[in-house]
Amino acid sequence: MQRFFTIGFLASSLLFQPARAAGPALAARPAITLCFERQEVLPWRTLDGGGLNIELLNEVARRTGVVFEYQSMPWKRCLAQLKANQVGGAFAVSYLPERQALGAYPGGLTPDPARRLHVDRYFLVRRKGSRIDWNGKAFRNLDGRVGVQLGYSVGDFLRSQGVLVDEGSQRSDELLQKLLSGRIEAAALGGGDAGRLVRGAMAQKLEIVPAPLLEKPYYLMLSHDLAAREPALAERIWKAVAEVRGSPSYQKRERELSLVPQAAKANANANGNGNAHAALQH
Repeated sequence: MQRFFTIGFLASSLLFQPARAAGPALAARPAITLCFERQEVLPWRTLDGGGLNIELLNEVARRTGVVFEYQSMPWKRCLAQLKANQVGGAFAVSYLPERQALGAYPGGLTPDPARRLHVDRYFLVRRKGSRIDWNGKAFRNLDGRVGVQLGYSVGDFLRSQGVLVDEGSQRSDELLQKLLSGRIEAAALGGGDAGRLVRGAMAQKLEIVPAPLLEKPYYLMLSHDLAAREPALAERIWKAVAEVRGSPSYQKRERELSLVPQAAKANANANGNGNAHAALQH
């Protein structure tokens, strides 16, 4: 079952002043359906319609005069609907060459990182006491599979490093349970998921390697149909994404809500390199 909600020109935002009343003209404003993964990915998205991605897109809608209708669904279905032009866009999508067939990136064949929604990092999570390591360039003492969520692009990165990949989990919490049970040797998680999930009881058993596996920009992709029919509108939307993301008010919110694993960063800095490990604290 898809979750559906609408945030448009009249929606108030946590970041910005509410839009002025639009009157009867609101009905004529273009409505664009955007899909996103039905996962809580902090600080970017929550299932109840919050998070920095939503806040940013709220303001993009206000500035461009469109209405965004959001649908949450499994990630692979979201990308399939984008390819079939069943939705007007999808977020947040990292770049892979083969994804050019799914929809349009801002900037075309070479995505423009200035018009990204955000940048996120992937980290390696391992059981405490494990000797598996990542020094920012190569793996050490890895003898087994690394788990990733189904359809996530970090799986391609791991395979390029010669790593065996397990893609049998859709949710990040399932992935960490698989790691705790010993069914995989490590897990690759986004920074927000690593910071949120390796807490409480899990902090006693799991730790992260502080050197990020990779850092990637994430974009609002628009459908090929929308980009071809309304190229000026598509450009206005992507331009507004860059303007909102670079605004002082949004930058302040991103600093406030960032969930980069601070304990890992501090431990790495204290040791002067990226080889040390750190358990996430409460």
